[in-house]
Amino acid sequence: MYRETEIVKDFTATGEGGDMIINVGPQHPATHGVLHLVITLNGETIKKVEPHLGYIHRSIEKMCESLSYRQFIYVTSRMDYLSAHINNHACALCVEKGLQVEIPERAKVIRVLMDELTRIASHELWWGAMAMDLGAFTPFFHAFRERETINDIMEETCGARLTMNYMVPGGVMQDIHPNFQKRVKDFLQLYKRKIHEYDELVTGNVIFQNRMKGVGILSAEDAISYGCTGPVARGSAVSCDVRKVYPYEIYDKLEFDEILETGCDSFARYLIRIREMNQSIRIIEQLIDNIPTGDFQAKTKAVLKLPKGEFYTRVETARGELGVYIVSEGGTTPYRIKFRSPGFSNLSVLDKIARGGKIGDLIAMMGTLDLVIPDIDR
Repeated sequence: MYRETEIVKDFTATGEGGDMIINVGPQHPATHGVLHLVITLNGETIKKVEPHLGYIHRSIEKMCESLSYRQFIYVTSRMDYLSAHINNHACALCVEKGLQVEIPERAKVIRVLMDELTRIASHELWWGAMAMDLGAFTPFFHAFRERETINDIMEETCGARLTMNYMVPGGVMQDIHPNFQKRVKDFLQLYKRKIHEYDELVTGNVIFQNRMKGVGILSAEDAISYGCTGPVARGSAVSCDVRKVYPYEIYDKLEFDEILETGCDSFARYLIRIREMNQSIRIIEQLIDNIPTGDFQAKTKAVLKLPKGEFYTRVETARGELGVYIVSEGGTTPYRIKFRSPGFSNLSVLDKIARGGKIGDLIAMMGTLDLVIPDIDR
């Protein structure tokens, strides 16, 4: 942590040159994701941004090593809680890779449907919060109108609205609710009727564009160098969508586009997420009337043991690439687990894109990184 004495020391060392060091955070109204930034300013110009992490560190990777291969999956719902389904999916895929289990086609389609609904719900929350951070409060309510519809669908099938705990090794925990297909189709119609409001309220707003364009420039080279993934990297025209580059489940059989923007600024990263929602809608439309019949879960043993070895899988969450690395010694619990979360690498570029910018633009830059702090701290 950044001790008070160190802050005073740094301020004294740089104070003669007119620099000022300020602390942004650590605070959060719900205390579930706390970030602390130590910012060096010269007037309103940012000279340095130093993130300090660990306020929500829960040693999740170490906890997973004492849990069974069925249990550890659901701890990951508490990392990037806005991509809970997708996190669980990544863990289930890694366990299945070790067990060499064949997943029923019905389970694969249900998983992908849940993943894409999760992606839309995450981007909806981001869109509303992004606009609110820049002073527009109304879009937040519009975003939650669609997001709550998705949460209702999730609750009916999974019994939860945030941390779903639905994916299991071999498929999904239970079959979809009888109303699932109808409610998803109703959501698709709602989304298509309302999406124009997003452009009218925010995307096409001149004030919003002025706050975003040319702000937080991240070149493709820097995005690759810092290990950025997801919309952050694709906003700099870096092709990195795991669903396209390393297809899993049935993504190689689906028609959808990897959205890339060449603007390399905050507005480009904004556009990526707006257009990604449309691609998720496109995926859902291909699947919702074509859910195969059959089992929703493969038969597996009550107590799972992975063979001795190392296993790795990766998926595309709403924020980028999540990698799951398991080292097994043949027992009922992992010997070692490591998560490669997208948020940590994406946060690392904040100093790079903020230097030389204005303190008033920092929120716009941070907003387009779409940070979920428990995903970073773990």
